[in-house]
Amino acid sequence: MSRITRLTAKIPGPDTGIEVKKSLCAICDPLTQCGLDVYLKDARIIKIEGSAEHPFNKGAICPKGAAGRQYVYHENRIKTPLRRVGPRGSGTFEPISWDEALDSIAEGCMTAKSGYGPESVIFFSGYTKYFRPYLRRLARSFGSPNYCTESSTCFMATAMAQKLVFGAPGGPDMANTDCLMVWSSNPYHTAHGRGAAIDRALDRGMKMIVVDPRRTPTTSRAHIHLRPRPGTDGALALSMANMIIEENIYDADFVANHTYGFEEYREYVRTFTPERGEELTGVPAANIRAAARMFATARRACIMPSASPVVHHTNGVQNYRAVFMLAALTGNYDVRGGNFVEPPSYLYVSGKMKTREDEFENPKPLSELAPRIGSDRFPVWMEIANGEAQSMHIPEQLRSGKPYPLKCLIGFGMNYRMWPDSEGFLKSLRNLDLIVNADIFMTDTCRRSDIVLPACTSLERSELRCHSMGYVQLSSPVIEPLYESRSDVDIIIDLAKRLCPDDPLFKQGYRATLDWILSPSGLTVDELEKSPGGMFLKNPINPPERKYESGARTPSGKIEFKSTVLEKYGERPGFESLPVYNPPKYSPDASPDMAKEYPFILNTGSRLPMFIHSRVNHLSWTRSLRANHPAADVNPEDARRLNIAQNDGLRLSTPFGSIEVRANLTEMVMKGVVHMYHGWGSADVNTLFEGDYLDPISGFPGFKSSLCKIERIVEAAA
Repeated sequence: MSRITRLTAKIPGPDTGIEVKKSLCAICDPLTQCGLDVYLKDARIIKIEGSAEHPFNKGAICPKGAAGRQYVYHENRIKTPLRRVGPRGSGTFEPISWDEALDSIAEGCMTAKSGYGPESVIFFSGYTKYFRPYLRRLARSFGSPNYCTESSTCFMATAMAQKLVFGAPGGPDMANTDCLMVWSSNPYHTAHGRGAAIDRALDRGMKMIVVDPRRTPTTSRAHIHLRPRPGTDGALALSMANMIIEENIYDADFVANHTYGFEEYREYVRTFTPERGEELTGVPAANIRAAARMFATARRACIMPSASPVVHHTNGVQNYRAVFMLAALTGNYDVRGGNFVEPPSYLYVSGKMKTREDEFENPKPLSELAPRIGSDRFPVWMEIANGEAQSMHIPEQLRSGKPYPLKCLIGFGMNYRMWPDSEGFLKSLRNLDLIVNADIFMTDTCRRSDIVLPACTSLERSELRCHSMGYVQLSSPVIEPLYESRSDVDIIIDLAKRLCPDDPLFKQGYRATLDWILSPSGLTVDELEKSPGGMFLKNPINPPERKYESGARTPSGKIEFKSTVLEKYGERPGFESLPVYNPPKYSPDASPDMAKEYPFILNTGSRLPMFIHSRVNHLSWTRSLRANHPAADVNPEDARRLNIAQNDGLRLSTPFGSIEVRANLTEMVMKGVVHMYHGWGSADVNTLFEGDYLDPISGFPGFKSSLCKIERIVEAAA
């Protein structure tokens, strides 16, 4: 093969000057870190492939990762620190040096601290997540309780629901289960590594139940597909529980010896017959019975939850409590093949090793700091949601100034469009004296900031990750940071020098802090750097089964059908100690008068395989895989009734606003439901939700169910 042919084929070797370096993809975060082979010539990336040696993705790569080269070299990269010179929101900036930028940020934060207290400064993390331990430590060292993340709308409420039932979340052990119940997750689009694991399990004979209002690649593989109307998951779970109890196929020994509140729970679910379940959810009673029997009679069964679909309802936590209680009923908690508990090692992931992450993140206890944002309104969040403030309450506190004013927001990868009533949240930001955002691209949030900082991509930095099979990776930069960009951790450490100069660990720098965090594992940075593609642990920690036998991590010490945490709130609406089912606030059942004018259920936010929120919508490769315009999914029968054809312009409206999109006719969406993908700045579906449309327990927005109407418009939306 000639050198020219080898160059054209991008084959590495001395004659072509092409080399391959190991890295990881951090476009999705944090549970789907895929190993990468990055091909370089003359210090420039020319190709990206999945790394065949990596145990998580085994050489596979999704469209987002495959577009990584466009991501790194995109023209919209922020190239230098910027300072606003025009009115806020005008997008007019001037380049400044890093020292000028960091000194200005420090001056603003210290002024706010001296005048209003350190709690007046918000430290916010969006994407990516690798720097979160450092940002939390910065907030705590500075003295602010207000470390906030996008987990205020993603994942944390699912974890809360599990904590309220079990005390500690347990993940699905697919490798050893006989029956998997996937509850509103579509891993073939959102986590292809999990999709491959499902395929392997199905090949060996595992049964699979999928609960999802939509038809998806995952539902096509299911033995039973249950399609509840959005927001009725709790009623479906309760009717399955009714069936399991009435047919006496629950684990009576487990329930008698390890649970609390079963008799009251049993009495409550007695009225949720499969026939009533059909009435409430639209799922045929026969299918409810079949799914309940399949799950309850399997030798081992587990539940695969999702980060947000079920909890993106105003009844979300209660719905998911009812779902997870099916694992409690059948004794499938903290056992192999069930929902097994493995303590997190680093960045939410169980990596079969011990670290000092928690100790690193919390140099000061919350008890020494002011109340967090949302403390009065979301007390359960404050009690069990991992020490974060509830960022959905930021707009209200900005407007009211109570219980104290907020003056500065230091954001990393922040996207204001993730809030319901995103335009209303944007208006509330005017009350801040300083808005800072670090990001890779000049986003809409950056354009409305006072200081913008250029962050680099994961291919230009080092970051520590671990995987549940006992694999750990400390990636190395494959290229130098482009332009004047820096890693988020370097930015945080440089801010720490100005905001909390006496912090003993920040003084030592990134490598030393990693060694400190890793010390209980026996690993060191030097050792990990010798294997940039990652390595298996020599002595992985495999926790035992049934750890609840020595006491569950709930106030009662048992797995709880009736929550002792929620009991404290006196059965106030939404906080019932039993998993009481109430329909979503804006739904045909709860708001029948509104439903007359707005007859469709609006369901938003499910992912496409080529997009993750709004992060890669601007890449030509990913956009080419779907029509280059915002579109709403409409069932063909609904479209025929309304005389709507494919690509017709639509006005999608709720009582709180409207957007113009195009129609995408698909049977993936059920009749009576309109589905809209988020992430489009030109048609921001989150503007259609009122800012106060929140779950009372978690504070999560009701993005997956509201009421809407659709109208055909003459001109197609641009």
